[in-house]
Amino acid sequence: MDLTQLAALSERYAAKFKEKSESLPGLFVLRKEVASSFEAVIYQPVICLILQGAKETFVGDQGARLRAGDALLVSHDVPVVSRITEASASEPYLALILSLDLALVRSLYEQVGEALPPAGSARSLSAAPADPAWLKPLGRYIAMMDRPLDARVLGPAVLREVHYRLLMSPIGAMLRNLLSVDSHASRIARAILRIRADFRAPLAVSDLARTAGMSPSSFHDHFKSVTGTTPLQYQKDLRLIEARGLLADGRQPVSAVAFAVGYESPTHFSRDYSRKFGLPPSRDALQEGPRSGGPIGLGVGAQMR
Repeated sequence: MDLTQLAALSERYAAKFKEKSESLPGLFVLRKEVASSFEAVIYQPVICLILQGAKETFVGDQGARLRAGDALLVSHDVPVVSRITEASASEPYLALILSLDLALVRSLYEQVGEALPPAGSARSLSAAPADPAWLKPLGRYIAMMDRPLDARVLGPAVLREVHYRLLMSPIGAMLRNLLSVDSHASRIARAILRIRADFRAPLAVSDLARTAGMSPSSFHDHFKSVTGTTPLQYQKDLRLIEARGLLADGRQPVSAVAFAVGYESPTHFSRDYSRKFGLPPSRDALQEGPRSGGPIGLGVGAQMR
């Protein structure tokens, strides 16, 4: 199945299900007719295939510029800055997105074993031209949208194939690092879960290092290597993204939002917010238009764009 066929299926999927279907778990189609400004969001583990248009995505010191035919694999929950750079009514931005099941990935370990390609210095964000090896089963999966019985009976096996093909592909290096529950990548994932579970509380890097089973210096280095950012900046990004969603809701003043996301000083919050989003929170709260869309992320403003 080529990109043109996948784009046609994705257009039909988006029109039929308004972006997602209960019969095809984890599948999401994003369609936008206008380019967007930069937005800070949280990406959970996904494979994102660009079918039309273009976008830019940045995670800490990592970045990717994606066009039709490119794919982005995200292996950890990471704060991302991204924008759609090419989209129009005649040729909308169109992306086919599949949530990754890391438990399913790890279940493949006993079967693939030593046949795995080397992972090298992989990172949580990886971009490359799409590989036909995983495009074909992904195409079969979305094609089941008109056959709910097939989706229920055959869908899990097709999903397993997609994960296997991604695991073995060049873009799947970090997935290979995650196969072992004791790998640095898996240890950092555990620390990320802890930060996300209580991002409003004060952060002690030494406690996170113990969660990861590392020394503080080793933990800091591996966290930066995997995520492209530091633990403290990661927590700050979570707070600011959540704050932006609360401000968009319009029911709380800036000072209340600052305290709600864990800041002790509204002044400090406003300074960090302005640096992150380019506007002070009081002005950004007045901006019109929705800031969310899709099933992925944290809070109101943390969906995948």
